[in-house]
Amino acid sequence: MHLTVIQLFLGLASLPFIYYLLAIYSSRRFFSKRGNELPGSADRGFTPPLSILKPIRGLDPDAYENFASFCGQDYPEYEIVFCLSAEDDTAVPIIQTLQRNFPKQRIRVLFGSGRAAVNDKVAKLVRLADEAAYEHLVINDSDVRVRPDYLRSIIAPLADPKIGAVTCLYVSAGDRTFTDSLQTVGMLSDFYAGLLVARELDGVKFALGPTIATTRAHLAAFGGYRAIENRPGDDLLVGQLISEQGYEVVLSRYVVETVSDYQSMKDLLHKRMRWLVVMRHMRPLGHLGLLFTQGLPWSLAAIAIHPTRPVAAFFLGSYFFLRTTMSWAIGVRGLKQRWLDTRIVVAWDVFAFVVWLASFCRNSIRWRGGDYRIRNGQLVPAGSNASD
Repeated sequence: MHLTVIQLFLGLASLPFIYYLLAIYSSRRFFSKRGNELPGSADRGFTPPLSILKPIRGLDPDAYENFASFCGQDYPEYEIVFCLSAEDDTAVPIIQTLQRNFPKQRIRVLFGSGRAAVNDKVAKLVRLADEAAYEHLVINDSDVRVRPDYLRSIIAPLADPKIGAVTCLYVSAGDRTFTDSLQTVGMLSDFYAGLLVARELDGVKFALGPTIATTRAHLAAFGGYRAIENRPGDDLLVGQLISEQGYEVVLSRYVVETVSDYQSMKDLLHKRMRWLVVMRHMRPLGHLGLLFTQGLPWSLAAIAIHPTRPVAAFFLGSYFFLRTTMSWAIGVRGLKQRWLDTRIVVAWDVFAFVVWLASFCRNSIRWRGGDYRIRNGQLVPAGSNASD
């Protein structure tokens, strides 16, 4: 192979290392408290009455503990509103126990969305937002667990009228299986790296399902959940659409916990594939750009193209050092998690690259036991036996 072509390829193969350095820098900027105070983070006295909205379908592990964590908030006035599919939902007895154990807490239960939307979760959020008692809303998934200072911390930035929404990162409440550990490592060392780099380069134009704090007015300005009830990536869209109104979206340093529920590698595969296929349709350039965030395949390809000791030492050494440093900067230093096993980080990188390649060959996603296609930005049922 011509020397110039080899040099060009080696240069391309080095691009993930620049991304790793940028992720380390972005992580340091985000988690540093000096000179980088987040908007509204000091205004803990801003405590408007608010509604916590929870669309529920079935039971997650430790559901009672998750729900109960919202009942002991150090916050003057709030309600918790659940929306379930039907009165025979398996979560009903848990919520009834919650109501008995926390009689002073206002807890309401709604049954059914009253809508025929493809995305049942978002259909429930339409009704929840409509029937919430208060203007300020905190929306989160059913597997989230929080500390007593959660509401004060997460609502504080909304005291600034320039801010339209608040979201936050999340960590695992505890890994039970290798699949859980693999997902946790991927989230801490890969997914969050991309979010922090995006925040540094372009600002926060997204939201994450474990927490979205906003107002009914900000939702109504883009048509509310009705406008996105048949679209994938509703959490991402809420942040994006509020940002497009000219408001800031704040990625808070507050961190919540989520309870993992991966029964098998197949579950994790479906989740990762769903995210990548949705991203390919919603942000095609961003999806393609993921290629240049993956140092391991580029390093192996560089060694295969030019198999010399200096090339092997540079690429493998740079990959392991920068990848480990990035994982430590986000997961350990930033989010105060235990040391991330380097072997699992490498296993995640292999898994993530293979699924990324496969995502180009797939146009359907598996979500909540059903198969869907994405056509013109809309979710369309593909049938229970749909395949590509």
